[in-house]
Amino acid sequence: MASSKKDSIRIERESVVPILKPKLVMTLANLLERPADRTEFLKLCKRVEYMIRAWYFLQFEDLMVTTFVFYAFCFLCFVSALRSAGGCVYEDPIDGAEKLQQQRLSSREIDELEQKFLNYLFQVMEKSNFKIVTDQEIEVARSGQYLLNLPISVDESKLDSKLLSRFFCEHPHENLPEFAKKYIIFHRGVGIDKTSDYFFMEKLDMIISRAWAWFISVTGLRTLLSKRHSQSSQTNSKKTEEIRDHSENGDMYDRIRIENMELSLKNLLGKIMIQEPTFERMIVVYRRASSKEQDDHGIYIKHFKNIPMADMELVLPEKKNPSLTPMDWVTFIISAVVGLVTLVSSLEKPKADIWVIIAILSGLVGYCAKTYFTFQQNMATYQNLITKSMYDKQLDSGKGTLLHLCDDVIQQEVKEVIIAFYVLMEQGKATKRELDNRCEELMESEFGLKCDFEVDDAVQKLEKLGIIGRDSAGKIFCVSLQRANDVIGTTTEELVLKARQVTSSSPQKITSLSC
Repeated sequence: MASSKKDSIRIERESVVPILKPKLVMTLANLLERPADRTEFLKLCKRVEYMIRAWYFLQFEDLMVTTFVFYAFCFLCFVSALRSAGGCVYEDPIDGAEKLQQQRLSSREIDELEQKFLNYLFQVMEKSNFKIVTDQEIEVARSGQYLLNLPISVDESKLDSKLLSRFFCEHPHENLPEFAKKYIIFHRGVGIDKTSDYFFMEKLDMIISRAWAWFISVTGLRTLLSKRHSQSSQTNSKKTEEIRDHSENGDMYDRIRIENMELSLKNLLGKIMIQEPTFERMIVVYRRASSKEQDDHGIYIKHFKNIPMADMELVLPEKKNPSLTPMDWVTFIISAVVGLVTLVSSLEKPKADIWVIIAILSGLVGYCAKTYFTFQQNMATYQNLITKSMYDKQLDSGKGTLLHLCDDVIQQEVKEVIIAFYVLMEQGKATKRELDNRCEELMESEFGLKCDFEVDDAVQKLEKLGIIGRDSAGKIFCVSLQRANDVIGTTTEELVLKARQVTSSSPQKITSLSC
């Protein structure tokens, strides 16, 4: 199987712990030699999760009380909950606008509640280790193509700019992208997507693009048309290099794309394999522009999975209809040239028959009409392609995304605490830096995964649980497993489970007595 040329990109290592919690707990428990220690460790893991879940439940409840009206509005219908694929929009049967009107809030009160809600949302995103997409990452996406070989852009006239502008004015963030006033994109986790196919149409587009680039270079049109483009390209190239060398802790990922493919008969006619780094999770937040008749208070949230970096345009909100590909433009130009040449050659004949000219004109008009309808069909095909891609990649939207985020925060915190305690228990006292390095080494050695472990957050939670301490030198140490379980104590969840077991065993006792 042939393959394309590849280049590499360095992506900053993320803080997310990608291992499923049951796998993490069982793997670490099996590393303990004594069965009694394994039992105590499993009990501790459950109690840690119960405690952290209770903490966050109280925080979520406090936040909901603080902004009760807006949360009731958001979580029940999440501001006309959006379920969208391409141009098709599904709104929750409960009318969000009508729900808000029933509260009889002033515009100022609504604005304050919206800002509080956004502040809460950004806190949850940060705790879930989501990062805001930067301009550099957007430029990397625009600098290449993967499976979605369509020019896609945002119709900014359909997006509101007041909501996010006010939020970032009151809550400044560093390295915000240029589009942050209208929409914001979060990402988390990095993976790899590989696809093998013949890609005949994509190869034709690549050949046409290269031929066009060669033509404008030979004819000197490049200097007339691309002064601005060259400046933009240099800027994009610089930004691409910045993201490649952004962090010493970054990992290298290979990109294998059709546009870099070597022109050979084997590559053009045979199967090729292309590859692109992906963002495992992406979340988009935006608001639509209000109409003249009524203000739109909807805050739309979309949740996507496994989005290739070069196809990041897929998650953009309020996309314009995609423009034509190079292959479509070549078809149009060839059709126009052939028709004009035929008509001119007929007119130049000394005895041009009027009926022949009418027939040629009719044929030319018919051919142009066919070409136009073919273009319309191609546009519909491209729109369906985007719709299908979004349907395959979209996980959830609205309140479903919020509920998922709330649970994800808890899972990440639990995993960080379990890893940090296990390392202290097995490897002894450590400074924060040593603990950070040991946790990352454990992740790589036992699970083959690299991440930037959030040691500060883990230590803070362990101290809050009361199961670690510090010696005179400032090094962190943990208590024994049994002592840790005694400190946390029996949780409410354990009492409920115990009561449920007693209740389920009661009918069996009655049956045995009756017998």
